[in-house]
Order: sequence, then structure tokens, then C-alpha cells
Amino acid sequence: MSNQTPTVRERLANYRTTELRADLSHLTDNDKRALVKLADVSDLLTSVYYQQIWSGATQLRADLKNKASNNHTVGDQLHLFELLKGPWDRSRDNEPFIPGVGAKPNSANVYPEDMSTEEFDTWVKSLSVEDAKRAKGFYDVVTRSDGKLVLSKYSGVYQEFLVPASKLMKEAASLVSDKSFAQFLDARGTAFLTNQYLDSEVKWLKISHKSPLEAAIGPYETYEDELFSAKAFFESLIHVRDYESSEMLQKFTDSLQLVENNLPIPDKYRNKELVPPPIVVVNQVYAGGDTAAPLVAAFNLPNDEQAIDLAGSKLTMIKNVQHAKFDSVLLPIAQMVLKSEDLAYVNFDAFFNHVLYHEVCHSAGPHKVLGTNDTVRSHLKELHSAFEEAKADITGLFAAKLLIDEGVIDGITLRQFYTTYLVSAFRSIRFGLAEAHGLGQAIQLSYLLESGGFVYCDEKFSVDMKKMEKAVENLTREIMLIQGD
Repeated sequence: MSNQTPTVRERLANYRTTELRADLSHLTDNDKRALVKLADVSDLLTSVYYQQIWSGATQLRADLKNKASNNHTVGDQLHLFELLKGPWDRSRDNEPFIPGVGAKPNSANVYPEDMSTEEFDTWVKSLSVEDAKRAKGFYDVVTRSDGKLVLSKYSGVYQEFLVPASKLMKEAASLVSDKSFAQFLDARGTAFLTNQYLDSEVKWLKISHKSPLEAAIGPYETYEDELFSAKAFFESLIHVRDYESSEMLQKFTDSLQLVENNLPIPDKYRNKELVPPPIVVVNQVYAGGDTAAPLVAAFNLPNDEQAIDLAGSKLTMIKNVQHAKFDSVLLPIAQMVLKSEDLAYVNFDAFFNHVLYHEVCHSAGPHKVLGTNDTVRSHLKELHSAFEEAKADITGLFAAKLLIDEGVIDGITLRQFYTTYLVSAFRSIRFGLAEAHGLGQAIQLSYLLESGGFVYCDEKFSVDMKKMEKAVENLTREIMLIQGD
């Protein structure tokens, strides 16, 4: 990383605007009307997210908007602010890029900025069992009143935006053509008001594979809680289903147990309650909230362990975003880091399928600390997200070799997987060490270079196939043992 601080214009130049296209021809007119309402929900959840991420974000955004039309520099600041969803450059360890803005608080705005982890732990011990669960849970803000820590429900703290969002969700529910999707929208709209999300999480998992629309709307990811990785931040991803691709990839769901059975770990670390997730392939049409660049290419939700215990999880692959990443980012990086003879091994199908395996492999391995009922998340705390992303990445690569050997995968070679993954490592590490995927990738890249799986010579990188196979197996085991222990 250069010691010279880049200008906002130079930071913006690191990003490429890419057109995302989606086929809407299979939607009814009312489905299309519902999309408009869901886009409005997305914008409301963006406002919620800015309140969650930092106490000064909402006012700073308003100030930038007021000045942007008359000042090109401020206009660039606003553009980057909205691209990164805040005033910090994630690719440069959350370096602030707007004058007067301080360091990004680990607490975000879901805990008091002056709260220590020791104070939190002591306070939690004084609470009832139910309140202690809420304090460590997804859907409550911890604030300070008269010097004391107190709990406040999301539904109350963000009601200015969640009340109208709830109304729009229910209006959209009355329009969409698929009953199961309507039930999710209606239940999630209710959850915005009641702060009870479990029912709508289960209904989201039960959206029919025939529904032409898909959406992940609500508080989901916990990456921005850098104290405990516990509080969920609001986001909205609106999609149309790609029926043909969804049917093609469903066979890989049936292979998850095969992967679990062959993981290079002792049996006590295996996931004994594995539920293979259904796979949905979609194309994105709108997004809001916790959706900072770079665009999300896939996700495996929900994160709420209680919902997973009840109904499993669902893997969503966003095909138009993945094509954009491959064409606009991966191929140019390949030209920079690979030897010319290895460029032919960079392959979209290898990229797409590894992203698939990454998401599926979030379900693999231990999710509870051995000998306890404690989640891995609760013990690893702020390190959980990076370890979890690294686990899913490297286990996905382990799965690729296994599925090739078993004849489940044809048409993609292991060299294509490894070479494409090598290039993709540089794509992900650009996110910065302050971001879970970037840090997780840094862990993997360092290990694979030290193990000799990746080789750096003559200012280019390559794969040592024999060493790479063993390194992937070893790293998969080491991460899972850390999580289980």
C-alpha cells in the first residue's frame, strides 16, 4: 500500500461502473409494480443503515448532498461516500477520505462508542436471561442513558423508516404473483414493527422455487459490528429468478453431505445436523442498505442460528453480478498477475462454481464449540467473520477437487479452479484487511504462498498443483479445528 494518501478522484478511479441486466419478461404487470415498491423499501433501509453505521453518517450525507451541486470536489466525496456507504475507504483499512472525519468506530452506532468490551460483559451478567440474549443478539441496539447501558429494539430506534417500509412491504405483498413470496413480504413487514424476525426468516426459506421474484430484505449481516460480530445491519437485495440456471445447480446441494463426510477433520468436528441448502440463481435489479462496493455476488442466509435450526438455510447466487465481476475485474487482474501461458486457465465456470461452493460450505464443519452449546460466533467475536469467510473459501476449493474426483463436476479442470482462485484472491484482498472477506483472503493467500501452493517468480504468480492440493487440505483442517476448539 502506498504511503501517499490518494485523492477522492483517485479512489473513485479504482471502481468501474458496470451495467447489470435482467430479463423481466416473465413478470406480471403487478410483479413489476411490486418491484417499484420494493425499491422504495430499499431506499428506506439505506437510511436505516446510515444510522446504524455511525452517529454522524446521516448528517454528513445530508451536508454533502446540499453542497455537491456547486462543488465538484464535494460531488466526488458524495459519490464515494454512497459507493462505500460511509466516509471510510474499506480498501485502505478504513482510512477516512473526508476532512474532519475520525477513525471508524468498532462499535458502529449499535453500541456506545465509549463502551469497552469489559463494560459490556459486566453489564450482560446483571441482566435477566432474556435480556442477556437480546444484548448479544441481532436485533437490539445498546445505548447509554444516565451513564448506564440500556437495550433498545430496532423497531423503536428506526421506526421513522421501518414504519413506512412495513407499509410498502405489505402493499408489495398484495401485488406479487407468487403466494409464498407474498407471505414472506407480509411477515417481514410485520417484523419491522414487532422486532420479531424468526417467523419471517422461516417464510423466506419457504419461498417457492416457482416464484419469479426473490429478495433478501431486513437485518442480516454482522460484519460492521467490529466489537462482537453480533448486531445485524439492514440491507435489501431485489432479484428476479433465473429458472434455468437454478435447475442446473441444484445437483450440487445433494453433494454437500459428501463433502462433509470427506472433510480432513476428526469426526467430532463434523456438522451432525447438516441440512443441504436449496440453491437459487437470480439476477439483481435493485439494492439498498448494507450494500457497499464491491457488489455481493452470492450469499447464504439466514445468519440467525435459531432460524437455521428450524428451517435450514438458502444459497442465492447473483449471476449478473458474477459475470460483471469476472469480465470487469478478474480478467484484467489475470493479465497483471499470471504468466501468459496460464491465462487460458482463467475460466468463468470455475469462478461461478467456486463462489457456489464457498456459500454452500458455510454450512460445513463445526458451528458450535466442542463440548458446549455456544456458537463459534460467540467465542471468536470480532474475528469470527474473517475466519468464517476463509473457511468457506478454502473448503469450497477442497470441495471442488473432491467433486471432480467423484465425477460430479465435468467440464472444469482442477487447474482451472486453482488458477482462477489465485486470480480471485487478488480481487478479494483489494477489499482491505478491515473487511471480513479481504482479511479472510489475506489469511489464505499468506498460508498458500508459505506452503508453496502458490509460487511467485519473475514478478508473476503460478500454481504448484501437487503442493496446492495438500495445502488446501491442511488449511481447511486448521481453520475448522480453530473454530471447533
